Amino acid sequence: MAEYIDDLLIESLAYGGSGIGHHNGKVVFVPLTAPGDRVRCSIARQKKRFAEAQVEHLLVPSDNRTAAACPVFGQCGGCQWQHLPYSEQCSWKERIYRDFMVRKLEVEPEKVLPIVPSPQQWGYRSRVQFKCLNTPKGFQVGFYRRGSHYVIPVTNCPIIHPFLNQGKDLLRSWISNSRWAKFVPQIDLAIDDQQRVRAVVHCLSPDVEDFVRHLKPRALEAGIAVFVQPDRNGAPLHVCGPLELVVEVDIPVLRLGYGPGGFAQINLSQNRAMVREVVGTLISNPPGRVLDLFCGMGNFSLPVARLAQEVIGVEAYPRSIEMARLNARLNEVNNTTFFAREAFGAATHFARDSAIDLVILDPPRSGAYDVARELVAVKPARILYISCDPPTLVRDLQPLLHNGYRLAWSRPFDLFPQTHHTESISLLERV
Repeated sequence: MAEYIDDLLIESLAYGGSGIGHHNGKVVFVPLTAPGDRVRCSIARQKKRFAEAQVEHLLVPSDNRTAAACPVFGQCGGCQWQHLPYSEQCSWKERIYRDFMVRKLEVEPEKVLPIVPSPQQWGYRSRVQFKCLNTPKGFQVGFYRRGSHYVIPVTNCPIIHPFLNQGKDLLRSWISNSRWAKFVPQIDLAIDDQQRVRAVVHCLSPDVEDFVRHLKPRALEAGIAVFVQPDRNGAPLHVCGPLELVVEVDIPVLRLGYGPGGFAQINLSQNRAMVREVVGTLISNPPGRVLDLFCGMGNFSLPVARLAQEVIGVEAYPRSIEMARLNARLNEVNNTTFFAREAFGAATHFARDSAIDLVILDPPRSGAYDVARELVAVKPARILYISCDPPTLVRDLQPLLHNGYRLAWSRPFDLFPQTHHTESISLLERV
């Protein structure tokens, strides 16, 4: 039999987005709530020190609640905080991030600088993965339901660029009622700083060549680039349109191309803000030899190369390294070299020739703990760590802060409005 809490006051928010209340001496996490809410909730999971619950009824709404813009908010797993005003979202992100840094790393509170809000609260996403399912009711395009692999159909996602919503509708109309609909599990859409749209359609059909011929005239008429991904690991098939999308960073502008399967930040204006932050902190003391790990197509490598004597970029995805080399040539940046290899071991390898002044780390959400431990031995003068996950950031910084480094500053950036996610930049200096 389900256990209920008849009247729970939500007092604060936790990393992950859930509201926090207390009941019988135990912390209770409740998704989709706001500080000040009073709710009736059912216990979903009981642990020794905490419980997880679901809202059954909102008894008294918080004064800080606002109406969600999306009709499937709370069902779709993409957003956690559409019910909070944007100023509240930023306030809580900064508070939660500072708590991570101060409580877990014991850094001084003033070392955590104020959050940089996103200029756009809506329509900011430049990349999106739509999940697809062919059903008796038609070809459904949307996102997974929270905590499941059930596809929630979406007509208009308010956090993605409007042109991507339009692209989704076009692709759905081209695929729906076709013999390929049951073979399409996913559609990836992206837009660049020149407002060009690219679609990568995953199609596991045995007659994928016919599917390409089906899409090509429609895509040419619509003016969007289309690729077809016939399997999970191979290169996508180019149907039509430009091979790369282009993002713009730094002043004077650097134009950086990235191909399908490559990485670019999903919030282009905030990506520019992060590049400005990195370049700005290095201007007064330009680095000599720089190692950029997880460099991608050169998002930080090339702007930093304008200040540095030399930049070495390392990335495991070979096609991103090809793009980084091409971006360096096209932007006439001549003091960079790029290598397709794993990040771990790279610092040790390149430090044999000459000392490394600055290491830039921009790892995936899983972090780079092995690399952080390696840097303890390599001893670069400075480390700039760009993180999209505060828990792994804290884990990775611990061996460095315990072995000769101090945190100069750390700043959160909001790249993901309406969600709990927080990006950050941290500068470490060797003592």
